[in-house]
Amino acid sequence: MKTSLRRALLALVSSLLFACATIPPGTQPSEADPWEPMNRAVFAFNEVLDEYFLKPITSVYRFILPEIVRDGIYNVFGNYNDIYTALNNLLQGKPALAFNDFMRVMVNTIFGLGGLLDVATPAGLEKHKEDWGQTFGVWGIPAGPYVVLPFFGPSSVRDTFGTVADIKSDYLFTYVKDIGLRNSITALRVINARNTYYEAGSLLEGAAIDKYTFLRDSYIQRRAYQVNDGRTTDQEPLMPPYENPYE
Repeated sequence: MKTSLRRALLALVSSLLFACATIPPGTQPSEADPWEPMNRAVFAFNEVLDEYFLKPITSVYRFILPEIVRDGIYNVFGNYNDIYTALNNLLQGKPALAFNDFMRVMVNTIFGLGGLLDVATPAGLEKHKEDWGQTFGVWGIPAGPYVVLPFFGPSSVRDTFGTVADIKSDYLFTYVKDIGLRNSITALRVINARNTYYEAGSLLEGAAIDKYTFLRDSYIQRRAYQVNDGRTTDQEPLMPPYENPYE
């Protein structure tokens, strides 16, 4: 584990030192990505971290735990996240959606064995995903330049502040006083998140594309889609972009 982390950190330092040489020849620059050399360097660090640390751990996780158990863990964290989705929908001025999300939490907690089962979706309570970055966008704060964060991946200046707000308002991150318990829960959440795009990550690795550009463009499109609830300023439906597995 320590060796893998050292390799990832070495990759970050090396990439930052040679960042100007990391942009592939002929790559079309993006106005939304003025810091592309630095972003590619951090992207390379995240790739090494994933390859030598997160992916092997997730492979063991998938080998040890049967799918039904992994699905239960996914549902528990999803039920917990619905609390913050309800809060953000309320802050975005969408009380009906906030009520829907609150009812999802109640139904899944009471009838879904504490969230192990998702019984709310079959019951007609649609699942949403809202965060502070989206709330800031609804409030009119511009996204700003695209940025790749160490460990967290694709983001923007606005979403970076949103990530900080997400962490600071998250009970499991901020208010669980037992450090061992908090770290264990956080590790499980990270592995659970990595497991959700385990298959998609392999598909991207085998595709003949510039992975960085693909993920950047899909992230920017998806965040615009989320902030605008799938509509343009003229209220015309947007086509939902590729679901970014690295979010």
